[in-house]
Amino acid sequence: MFGWFDKFIEIDLTTSKINIGTIPEKILKNYIGGRGLGIKLLTDLIKPKIDPLGPDNILIFTVGPLTATSVPTSGRSHLATKSPLTNTIFESNTGGFWGYNFKKCGFMALIIKGKSQSPIYIKIEDINISIESASNIWGLDVNKASSILDNEGNKKFNSLMIGPAGENLVKFASIMNDCHRAFGRGGVGAIMGSKNLKAILVKGSKKIPIYDPKNLSNFVKTANDKLIEAPITSQGLSEFGTAALVNIINFYGLFPINNFQKGFDKRANLVSGEVLKKNYFIKKESCYGCPIACGRLTKTKTMTGKGPEYESLWALGPECGIFDLEYITNANYFCNLLGLDTISTGVTISCEMELNQRGLSNTGINFGDKEKLIDIIKKIAYRKDFGDELAEGSYNLAEKRGGIQYAMQVKKLEIPAYDPRGAVGHGLGYATSNRGACHLRGFLIGLEILGTPKLIDRFSPASKANLLKNAQDEAAVIDSLITCKFLNYSVGLDHLARFITATTGIEYSIENLMEIGERIFNLERLFNLREGFSKNDDTLPDRFLNEPFTEGSSSGNTVDIELLINDYYLVRGWDIDGIPTHQTLKKLNLIRLS
Repeated sequence: MFGWFDKFIEIDLTTSKINIGTIPEKILKNYIGGRGLGIKLLTDLIKPKIDPLGPDNILIFTVGPLTATSVPTSGRSHLATKSPLTNTIFESNTGGFWGYNFKKCGFMALIIKGKSQSPIYIKIEDINISIESASNIWGLDVNKASSILDNEGNKKFNSLMIGPAGENLVKFASIMNDCHRAFGRGGVGAIMGSKNLKAILVKGSKKIPIYDPKNLSNFVKTANDKLIEAPITSQGLSEFGTAALVNIINFYGLFPINNFQKGFDKRANLVSGEVLKKNYFIKKESCYGCPIACGRLTKTKTMTGKGPEYESLWALGPECGIFDLEYITNANYFCNLLGLDTISTGVTISCEMELNQRGLSNTGINFGDKEKLIDIIKKIAYRKDFGDELAEGSYNLAEKRGGIQYAMQVKKLEIPAYDPRGAVGHGLGYATSNRGACHLRGFLIGLEILGTPKLIDRFSPASKANLLKNAQDEAAVIDSLITCKFLNYSVGLDHLARFITATTGIEYSIENLMEIGERIFNLERLFNLREGFSKNDDTLPDRFLNEPFTEGSSSGNTVDIELLINDYYLVRGWDIDGIPTHQTLKKLNLIRLS
């Protein structure tokens, strides 16, 4: 095969058995790789209603046919599992170089099941796979543990690793990728912790077989030229990183402040990408094969690290009423060290701040308490004092306090940094995302705010269901190939079809790819239905439905979620209860999961 390897690794940590198996060619063709491959394998292998933190849950790390090729941004990898935070199907995506090196070991997937009796890490070098003791690094933060592994002869390996948050089963613990990037969201780090798995190290040397190197080279050159020409990729993201969004989103009045109580604040510029570059920036950093280089190496008065990205900066800052970039940047560093998802960390802390504000909690955490921020983060990671309650996520925290309406979440996953009252199509994306509130599984902010590829009315429900369906299906394709979604600001799905055709020798059209994306999205939906989710879970917190802003350029607006959902189900080919119809499943060659 070209582009793909047809092999996977399966490791049972309970028995320490390592198996190398073959992936059927039909699955690779119909699910591509990455997200699609992971979701297909997960739904085939996992039992219904299992405990996400029990030994029956599995972790599936995957790469795609474009991974480790010359295609721009093709160093990414994907993860599929069942989330301990949401109990939904869950998939996560990360950049860097881990995926590049895993693919060059000659595999498309790594499946991890069971539970080790003692702390271990996995080491993969080409076809040499071993399970090693991690007793000397268990309990250490990510940087310290990585340093020890480097000193033991692993410096040339790329690593996935959990910190104390994962070891302590924090429901929103991340898996850190070479210390500073992450498989974030959903508590995937807690699953590694539940298995006593500290890290996964990879180093590969195989060449990726390409069907038509000459054509692929031509397509890559065109794509790189477009990346240089497009303002978002060549100027905004390259110059200021993702934090370039701060002033834009604040200007349009959907920049969440104080647990989504406001959407605009005149202090926003204090935490903007422009100020981050001026006062803390050291240099740009990029993932494998990426000319955009949106990553930032930064330095405060006391620490050096990566980021913060836009979502992290917002969640640990304005969302908590904090506009001091020094404190925010240090808080971001500590989340990375301890292995915490920055979005859920910040939104859960802000939820507790509002619970204090409303008299439903007495922990003394208030909006603007920047001096307490790092201490709170440590308490969460180690489950100390009230941190043990916050470690369960905003929904469980608010439910326990009797203030569930103050948990800004969908399906228990905390909402990212775009208030849906200022972009209703994007809000529909939160409500219908299979993994819970997510901005990366159907980013209508591109159309509603950034005007890419065109600007549409951000308050009108018209056509939003159809636009969102297309965006969600396209996102599933991108996550399966796998490339970075920033690539789409310069090249479209037509170019991605050329990439995969030249790489694999199999003719893929835009229509082929979009049907595969629809198949993946519907398979995820079937998984959630099997787990007990229903139409009732496709909604937004009451705040967005009934509490309009009183200031800013999104003032006076709420989200008519019922109207949007009914349109969406119709466009999706689902019935009035949000269940895919027989006709839809037949068209996509899917069967209903029992």
